[in-house]
Amino acid sequence: MSTFKDKIDISRLPKHIAIIMDGNGRWAKERGYDRIYGHQNGVISVREVTEAAAEIGIEYLTLYAFSTENWGRPQHEVDALMELLIDTIEKETPTLNKNNISLMAIGDLSRLPLEAGKKLNKCIDQTSSNTGLNLVLALSYSSRWEITNALKNISTDIIQGKLSQNQINDELIASYLTTKSIPDPDLLIRTSGELRISNFLLWQIAYSELYFTNTHWPDFRKESLYEAICDFQNRERRFGK
Repeated sequence: MSTFKDKIDISRLPKHIAIIMDGNGRWAKERGYDRIYGHQNGVISVREVTEAAAEIGIEYLTLYAFSTENWGRPQHEVDALMELLIDTIEKETPTLNKNNISLMAIGDLSRLPLEAGKKLNKCIDQTSSNTGLNLVLALSYSSRWEITNALKNISTDIIQGKLSQNQINDELIASYLTTKSIPDPDLLIRTSGELRISNFLLWQIAYSELYFTNTHWPDFRKESLYEAICDFQNRERRFGK
């Protein structure tokens, strides 16, 4: 039986895939459980999709794990998410090393609880020499925060004489973003049927291909990712030309 993985042209893989992992809460509600149950099952999808991306040779996978707006959720849900984050990072570090995956993080990481920040930095350090997939977690991230922060830093450097106004161009702005060492996404996936970007990588997805699926994140597994990649490979990318 043919699978979507069999149809993928390995010579034309997207270099960078970004995913808005949506639908954990709706998935849990449909089954009569609390939202946290959905987040817990969403971790299984994170593991599967990360393994799938690594197996076929994707270079960068960015997962929108926690937005700056998510801090406004009920405190018990935020606390549970942070606890889940710490637990998952600690448990998955050996697996990341086994699969030659390095962990990176973007966002306003200073807002993370102290213990979460420590565990995150430890995992980043312990996987930094791996040369396979780069797994990027967007934590306490929003694009408007990122762009605003970049503009503040650019203006500071102009005031301090490190930059002149006529040096400002696309490349310079990109170098002040949290993604400065990461290529722009070729493919952006959003699960759970919502047709919006939700303040995610707004600068970086200027020419990304967008893929929306009704599948809730806890049901999005390896074949789901391969199907999205097949859809991507059937498109013609013109970059505005």
